[in-house]
Amino acid sequence: MISYLEFEKPVAALEARIAELRDTATSGDLDLSTEIRRLEAKSAELLAATYKALTPWQKTQVARHPARPHFQDYVAQAFADFMPLGGDRLYGEDQAIVGGFARLGNRRVMLIGHEKGNDTQSRIRHNFGMGKPEGYRKAVRLMELASRFGLPVVTLVDTSGAFPGVEAEERGQAEAIARSTEACLALGVPMVATIVGEGGSGGAVALASAERVLMLEHAVYAVISPEGCASILWRTAEKAPDAAEAMKVTAQDLLALGVIDRIVPEPVGGAHRDPAAAAAALAKAIGEELDGLDGRKPEALRSLRAERFLRIGG
Repeated sequence: MISYLEFEKPVAALEARIAELRDTATSGDLDLSTEIRRLEAKSAELLAATYKALTPWQKTQVARHPARPHFQDYVAQAFADFMPLGGDRLYGEDQAIVGGFARLGNRRVMLIGHEKGNDTQSRIRHNFGMGKPEGYRKAVRLMELASRFGLPVVTLVDTSGAFPGVEAEERGQAEAIARSTEACLALGVPMVATIVGEGGSGGAVALASAERVLMLEHAVYAVISPEGCASILWRTAEKAPDAAEAMKVTAQDLLALGVIDRIVPEPVGGAHRDPAAAAAALAKAIGEELDGLDGRKPEALRSLRAERFLRIGG
């Protein structure tokens, strides 16, 4: 069952009617194939038109869709031979940030990313993708391991932000995020980061300070959530749609501003409608970016990262 967002209600009504006609055709002698095909074409056309004209707030809703593919889904469909590595060697294991060796095509990589979970139990286990200090320190450890073995680093970013709880602050959340960002910038191997859902604040930047930053077509990336911004500026989260518009959170806006380098297209209707196609497009884009970085010396890679971030806002 597809979970429809508020702005998809006209599409939902058409698809419900198509389902009714199919049931009628199956249980009776009526030939409804012509009408079904007509409505399917109309539904596909309406879906494409709807997603072509999404507002920033609607894109935020798509990026948060409960069925949107997460890290583990991309591991299963875009990568092979994933070998997870756990622990930060200081405190413990954080399941909001997952990483390990993997293979992308014929290339060995170090794959790191946020995992939100896909049901209540797994979302609680993965803390809704909100990393704690031990998660970011694990990421640093894995990046250093990748550098030691000469493996490129690939990150999949999908978090509303780092975990803001008291225990995280007690264990040095800000320092851990800063160290992770520093580790990205200091890497002597290629690094490609992709915002696959939400990219929220320093919790996202800590895994996205790469020389090539990609974004899925309907992902969002910002220093704060639209609701958080609206609460600060207007004292009400109801102004979130206005905040999303002003903040330039979409991939299209961020490409124009030079914050990201490439938009990865999603299937019509969003990645949640065809996760396999979304994963294939993601794997292709990351592979092409890594091909373009092959053979670069460590100094050149560090210079590329420094230059791309210094250009932002210049």
